[in-house]
Order: sequence, then C-alpha cells, then structure tokens
Amino acid sequence: MSVQLDVPVLAGSSVRLEPLTMEHAADLAEAAEEDRASYGFTLVPRGPGMRGYVAAQLARDGLTPFAQIRVRDGKAVGCTAFWDPRPWPDRPDSLRAIEIGFTWLAASAQGTGINAEAKLLLLAYAFESIGVARVDLKTDARNHRCRRALEQLGIGFEGVLRNWSMSWAPGEEGLLRDSAMFAVVSSDWPAVRRTLMTRLASASAPGPGRSGGGTAGG
Repeated sequence: MSVQLDVPVLAGSSVRLEPLTMEHAADLAEAAEEDRASYGFTLVPRGPGMRGYVAAQLARDGLTPFAQIRVRDGKAVGCTAFWDPRPWPDRPDSLRAIEIGFTWLAASAQGTGINAEAKLLLLAYAFESIGVARVDLKTDARNHRCRRALEQLGIGFEGVLRNWSMSWAPGEEGLLRDSAMFAVVSSDWPAVRRTLMTRLASASAPGPGRSGGGTAGG
C-alpha cells in the first residue's frame, strides 16, 4: 500500500503531531540547527536544506509524515512518520502492519517526554484506530542511544538485520547499514502503553526525572 494515510492531528499534553506541511519548514530549520550531536545516524538536514527535505517527505510513497509541535510554545521541534504500511494479503484495504520512523527532535526537545508521548500517540492510533497487528521501529545497529531509549519504552528488540537499510551516517552515502529491529505486536500493546504512561508521568513530575531522550531514525 504505497499511499499516505489520512491521519488527523494527534494531540497530547506536551506534543501535538500535525500532518507535515511546508509551513513547518521555518521552525524545523531552526530546530535542526540546535546541538546536532545526536544526529550521527539519523537523517536530519541542515537548516538551509529543510524546505527540500519537507518536499521530499511529502512526495515519498508510503510515508505519512508529521511535524512534532511542542505544546508549550507551539513550535515545530522535529518530525516523525508512519511508514511502509502493509495490508493483509486477502484484504488490500486493511492494514496488518506499519512502521514508525523518520523520527528526530531538536536537542532542546530531547529528554522532555516529547519522544515518549509521540510514540504513545502513534502506537495508540495504529493499534486502536487502524487496528494493525504489528508496529515496527528500526535504527542503525550502531545507534546505542536510540536502542536504549526504545528498550526503556518497553518496545521489544527482535534482532539485527545486516545490510538492511540505507545508511544516514556521514561519509556513508549510498551504503547500506545493519538495522536493529524493534516491534510492538497487538498482544504487547497494553503493557507498552502502561510503560509509556509511567514514563510520561515521571517526565512531568517535579525534580530531575526526564524521559524519552532517544529518537528512532527509521
């Protein structure tokens, strides 16, 4: 199913996921120019390339991209997407699986609970509104920060597929990478939901507790 899904705005307390448009490009360009230390394995353009990046995301078959809007100031601070929707073989209009990917956040939005809440919103929509049986997430196998973050959110690690995806690492243009594969299946979803809710409560509590720092690049 190489089409975009018709997904509404998904609203949480700290992040709102809006269908990506060119109107988000200015905020995203600013967000991308914050500290870029966490982008070593993730596709995040420099600010001047953001309009081209947004245009490419909107044109990509099978991708339903979102801007991650920080609720407290209304600014777009990153992107995420549903990707690679897969229908049932005998029910082409009904999805059995989908991926969450193409995810990044500005440095100032990392560790604030936004990533965890965005995952909660996307997973809830996938399982409770679309009715999928499985949601995939993947990252460069070398991206241990992202892998730890996914594991802390209760998302199961399934193994490493070698030469599975295009690499976004600097100097590896056109090369393949090994991908660490994660997934939530429908029977996992109640427990994963509880874990995400607990982490969100911790992130919003007074004191030093912070949640959801890593992002999955897809």
